[in-house]
Amino acid sequence: MSILKDILYKVPIDAVTGNTSVSVNALCFDSREVSLNDVFVAIRGVESDGHRFIEAAVHQGAVAVICEEMPSSVVNGVTYVQVTDTHAALAIMASNYYGNPSVNIRLVGVTGTNGKTTIATLLYQLFRRAGFKVGLLSTVKVLVNDKEYKATHTTPDPLTINYYLDLMTMEGVEYCFMEVSSHGIAQKRTTGLHFTGGIFTNLTHDHLDYHKTFAEYRDVKKSFFDQLPKSAFALTNTDDKNGLVMIQNTVAKKYTYALKSYADYRAKILENQLNGLLLKIGDNEVWVKLIGQFNAYNMLAIYAAAVLLGLEEMEVLRLLSELDSVQGRFQYFISEGKITTIIDYSHTPDSLKNVLETINSIRTGNEELITVVGCGGDRDKTKRPVMGAIAAALSTKVIFTSDNPRTEDPDVIIGEMEKGVEPQNFKKTLSITDRKQAIKAACQMAKENDIILVAGKGHETYQEINGVRRDFDDFKIAETLMKELRK
Repeated sequence: MSILKDILYKVPIDAVTGNTSVSVNALCFDSREVSLNDVFVAIRGVESDGHRFIEAAVHQGAVAVICEEMPSSVVNGVTYVQVTDTHAALAIMASNYYGNPSVNIRLVGVTGTNGKTTIATLLYQLFRRAGFKVGLLSTVKVLVNDKEYKATHTTPDPLTINYYLDLMTMEGVEYCFMEVSSHGIAQKRTTGLHFTGGIFTNLTHDHLDYHKTFAEYRDVKKSFFDQLPKSAFALTNTDDKNGLVMIQNTVAKKYTYALKSYADYRAKILENQLNGLLLKIGDNEVWVKLIGQFNAYNMLAIYAAAVLLGLEEMEVLRLLSELDSVQGRFQYFISEGKITTIIDYSHTPDSLKNVLETINSIRTGNEELITVVGCGGDRDKTKRPVMGAIAAALSTKVIFTSDNPRTEDPDVIIGEMEKGVEPQNFKKTLSITDRKQAIKAACQMAKENDIILVAGKGHETYQEINGVRRDFDDFKIAETLMKELRK
């Protein structure tokens, strides 16, 4: 049991009705999960407002309620605390409830449109290989040393974050690498956490269904760096036009990395092949297993962060050369028929363009590049024609298909992608709504030495149709189909 006033430490409070010295059991922001002596935090979400469920939470045994608006009637024996922002209050309270575990770990947040999962995951791998106890909070999974837990969001809710950070401290974890999404920042999920460092990758068109404007999306990302403490480092990509904007108001120590412009940490691509990259980082050359310019940026960011965290430069280069690609991030296999199939999470115009340009830079020109791609439903619609145009322009053949249509009609989504295709590229395109059949068609079309890109879902092992998730793993399906068709 904890004391309410201790959990409320550092929470800006507007008004209190009742006693803050009461003992409380747990924190909840879902009224359905409230039990006797719990604290219910009323959150205003995108789809529902927790204030509507205050009465239900009290009926289920809540001993305290945290809200932005006091209810019209209060119940004797229940403490009501009014705050300006319950999202921020929940995050601070979650840290307090778990004993502020982020203070005891060197926590590094990675934010930006693309590269978050790769950088966070490979930093985890690198520090594990260096002999440290390490944690990972990512889109794909949560790792506490070698123990894996399933991830549900890019940036989990504050209770989940602090639960795992607390678990990490009990397991002796020294470093934790965490993806920090724009949604997570906007919803104050990282408020109250103590970061040792922040990394900015890049900023491109994404999540405009949520943030409405690019400026708002940029400013939300920037606010993460604004909140870093003086003791932290802020590492940014200066080749991105928003790179310096991110760190202009931070009090953290500023560092930069780049391939094209002046920076504290610089790299140059010497060779770019299908089996890896030869990079020159500073004065040293290193061969890494990942490919493409976008991965050169990722590897440079990983190198810089590892050095800033105290690892020796030559040791970091050695460890970089051992790192493997992340699940669903330019993950590929070569069939017996010498057909290369690449699975990638590229679900934004910029990430799709990066992957296709990378493949084209390695192709000799004699092979065909067949792209299978769709766009998610109930998400930013403005990127659909843009992605359709990019896929058609940079591929030999394109099959438009279903991604995660969610509650939308997949044929409508495909139609919106087709609208972006330039007239001269119409003949390259084909539409097959069923994703498995689309992948099968690509496998049937491909000849020796051709390349297939299956884009959009990457690490996801499900497809969501009409709100129902079904098992669907692009990599496994493509691998199985290729074996069956090449017998």
